[in-house]
Amino acid sequence: MGLNRRQFLTSGTTAATLALASRAFAQWQPSQRYPDPSIQIVDQGFARYRLNLAKVERLATGCRWSEGPVWFGDGRYLLWSDIPNNRIMRWDEESGAVSVFRKPSNFANGNTRDRQGRLLSCEHGTRRVSRTEYDGTITTVADRYEGKPLNSPNDIVCKSDGSIWFTDPPFGILGFYEGYVAKPELPTNVYRVDGKTGQLAVATGDVNRPNGLAFSPDESKLYVVEAGVTPRHIVVFDVTDGGTRIRNKRNFIDAGQGTPDGFRCDVDGNLWCGWGMGQEGLDGVSVFNADGKLIGRINLPERSANVCFGGTYRNRLFMAGSTSLYSVYVNTQGAPGG
Repeated sequence: MGLNRRQFLTSGTTAATLALASRAFAQWQPSQRYPDPSIQIVDQGFARYRLNLAKVERLATGCRWSEGPVWFGDGRYLLWSDIPNNRIMRWDEESGAVSVFRKPSNFANGNTRDRQGRLLSCEHGTRRVSRTEYDGTITTVADRYEGKPLNSPNDIVCKSDGSIWFTDPPFGILGFYEGYVAKPELPTNVYRVDGKTGQLAVATGDVNRPNGLAFSPDESKLYVVEAGVTPRHIVVFDVTDGGTRIRNKRNFIDAGQGTPDGFRCDVDGNLWCGWGMGQEGLDGVSVFNADGKLIGRINLPERSANVCFGGTYRNRLFMAGSTSLYSVYVNTQGAPGG
C-alpha cells in the first residue's frame, strides 16, 4: 500500500522530504476494519456508493500543498501539483513509485486533460493556462484578456465540445508562497476558451473569487465555488446558448464552517468536494447529491483541496490532501471532462 522507503529513494526524493514522509507515514495508518469507519454514510442515499471492502489509502506524502490531481489512464499514472514546491508530481499505479514530473511547474495549481488527452494546467507563476503537447512542448492557451494579464488561473475543466473553462481568482499573486506578488488587473472571472477558434471570453463575472468548478454529467449545469464570501458557497449556473454561456446563478451549497475547494461530479450527478479546513470532522471530502444534500463524508487527517476520478473504470477517487495523496475505490464512476 502506498509508497515505501525504497521507492522514495529511487524516485530521487531528497533526504529532507524522505524524513518528512517517514514521520507522516508513522502518524497515519489505514483502518484495519471493513467497512472503513472514515467513510461515513450521512444519508442512506450514500450507502450504494460506499464499497464495504475498500479503504482509504495514502499513496504518497511529503508535499507542501497538493492540488489539481488528474488521471492518465493510457499510462496508468496520476499527476498532481505541489504548488509551493513549484512542481508537478507523478504517481504510477503499477509500481506505486512517486517521482517529479515537472519542476519548475510555474506554480501550477489545477490540472485536467483536454478532449485530445493533452495536459492542461493553471499556472500561477506565468498567470496562464498551458497545454502540454504530444511531443512534450508547452504552449499557452490563455494568458491575457483584452490586453491585460490574467490574475492566477486556479481550476479547469474541459467540455465535450472541446471548450476549456477555468477560474481566475487572485490567490496566486497575493504572496510569494504560491506564485509571485502582482497587482490584479482584471476582475475575478470565469473564462471559456472556444474549442475551435481558441478565442477567450468571459463566461461570468458574477462570482466573487471563483475557485473549483465542474459540469454536471449532462453538461446542463456548471457548479463553481465562490470563495470570496463568508461562508463559502458552491453556486450553480444553467448552461445555455448551445453550451457557450451560463446564466441564472443561484446558491447550491452553503459550506457553513467548511471550506470547499475543488470538486468533481460522478455519473449520477453527485458532487465529490475537497473540504477543510483544520477542524476535526471537516477535513477530507464531502459528497452532495444532485439536490445539494450532504450524503457522505470521507474523513482525512488533513484538508483535501481537490479530487479526481481515475483507475481502469474511473471508479477510484484520488484526493489531494494538504501534504499527501490519498485514494479510495467507490461504487460509481467519474463523469467525463474533469
